[in-house]
Amino acid sequence: MEKVSLKINGIKNDQDANKILQALHEVWGIREAEVSVVNQTATFSYDEKAASQTDFIQAVKDTGFHIND
Repeated sequence: MEKVSLKINGIKNDQDANKILQALHEVWGIREAEVSVVNQTATFSYDEKAASQTDFIQAVKDTGFHIND
């Protein structure tokens, strides 16, 4: 199992966090996910045999948010 933390621009409130969380949970292989409004981060673990970090980054981008490198 792989664990990742992404810095995300523009998380302003719980509604934004829930939108990102829902997108992460739609990716096959997700195990756990948490989105922090205060820290502007999404932390999640997933089965690397079912998905890649790129899949999760794309899911976040598809919600309209940007990942910090």
